[in-house]
Amino acid sequence: MINKRLMVVGASILQVPAIKKAKEMGLTVGVVDYNPNAVGIQYADKYFNCSTLDKDGVNKAVKEFAADGIMTMATDMPMRTIAYVCKENKLAGISEECALNCTDKIEMIRRFERNSVPSPKYREVSCFEELAQAVKEVGFPCILKPADNSGSRGVLLCKSAEDCAASNYEYVAGSSRSGKILVEEYMRGPEVSVEVFVENKVAHVLQITDKITTGAPHFVELGHSQPTLLGQDVCTKIKTVAQAACEAVGLSDGPAHLEMIITRDGPKMVEMGARMGGDCITSHLVPLSTGINMTEQTIRYALNLPLDLNAKLQKASAVVFLTADSGKIAKISGTEKAYKVAGVTEIGFFKKEGDACGEILSSSDRMGFVVAQSNSPENAVAACKKAAKKIKIEVV
Repeated sequence: MINKRLMVVGASILQVPAIKKAKEMGLTVGVVDYNPNAVGIQYADKYFNCSTLDKDGVNKAVKEFAADGIMTMATDMPMRTIAYVCKENKLAGISEECALNCTDKIEMIRRFERNSVPSPKYREVSCFEELAQAVKEVGFPCILKPADNSGSRGVLLCKSAEDCAASNYEYVAGSSRSGKILVEEYMRGPEVSVEVFVENKVAHVLQITDKITTGAPHFVELGHSQPTLLGQDVCTKIKTVAQAACEAVGLSDGPAHLEMIITRDGPKMVEMGARMGGDCITSHLVPLSTGINMTEQTIRYALNLPLDLNAKLQKASAVVFLTADSGKIAKISGTEKAYKVAGVTEIGFFKKEGDACGEILSSSDRMGFVVAQSNSPENAVAACKKAAKKIKIEVV
């Protein structure tokens, strides 16, 4: 048992694995969240009502709580808050510069370009009047995406000039806090995420994850599986790009989640976060496939404790996300039957009865998830899909 105090930034369902793991480790846990009904609060020792983006508010809470460390899981913008608080309190964490580089996609891709990290051709756009020229320079097809959001929010594929209409521009810019958007070359090839822990500037690749997405035009992730089915030569190239990307943004220690497209010219960066990946990837899939509890290692990093990044398993794991028809959720059933499918380890829901559901435009539109472990990625995905079919989401 560890006699230390940890502050977790956020108390949504994304943060619950960190809160529970910290309590399991014997820590005293505080949480900050603007929502007094956030699901994670019930598992913590102390709750502070504060936005995760309020730097001064979170800093005040950390001082009051006398935290020995601070962390979050799978959320980008709070990393700016954490970097500021770490600097103010001399806690383990990334620099403010690194936090900016990993949360502003324009700064990020500039860093990649400046440091010769393989990445797509791009242009920055600040207003609709600049869009046509930017698209002309990048070429069709191209991707439009907000400069500072996540979860596929506001991402759009443009195949022709008609797709670059003002309404589509407003859709993308409306998801950008700064109002700026990126026009990027559309890269073709399999997409992977790379789960990394950087220690003393060395990027340890813990696992490479294959993705299932909705495809064009929004590219929302509908599933993940580990380990990747790509060959060893490709994996070696992925690891080289991962090291270069972490160096480019100034990440010298801590977890990272990188996304790449495996093009005919090799792996190219899409973007990265200086934090654990979401979508159950690092909280569930990495431990099930490698035996490395990435959540625990992130907590240990935040508390300046020794890390253990050695794999203990050689298994496979997968997550498949649940969807439903448009309407209002009237009833969810079949969970008990789904749990009986061999290999299924966890089922969770993002929405409840009475909530609205509809077209999958971003990750927040998904209904829930099924996680499974097996001896191969194909079998893990099959177990998830078999279980998902047993879950009935009735809408009216």
